[in-house]
Amino acid sequence: MSEGVLEVTTATWDKEVLNSSGIVMIDFWAVWCGPCRIIAPAVEELSREYTGKVKIMKLNTDENPEIASKYKILGIPTLMFFKDGQKVDQVVGAVPKPQLKAKLDSLLSS
Repeated sequence: MSEGVLEVTTATWDKEVLNSSGIVMIDFWAVWCGPCRIIAPAVEELSREYTGKVKIMKLNTDENPEIASKYKILGIPTLMFFKDGQKVDQVVGAVPKPQLKAKLDSLLSS
């Protein structure tokens, strides 16, 4: 895991996501997923750019199938956005960094 991007697991989900105030972006990924590796550098850059404003985390779907199942993750990467513990949006697939940045900016301004 790189600097700035935190790892979340089934054990820490409630504390880190549902009981968190502000914006949380979760990258649902797996080691074997090519598109997940493609999007990883953008997620890491965003974690540095939004330090102190957005909590950016990764959840390995192979190691935490309960959370992936609960949120009906059918394809990865899936990037899910929470605000004050409530799911507000999600994006599926290796989308360009500007699209993620626009989503985060709109959530921060709402």
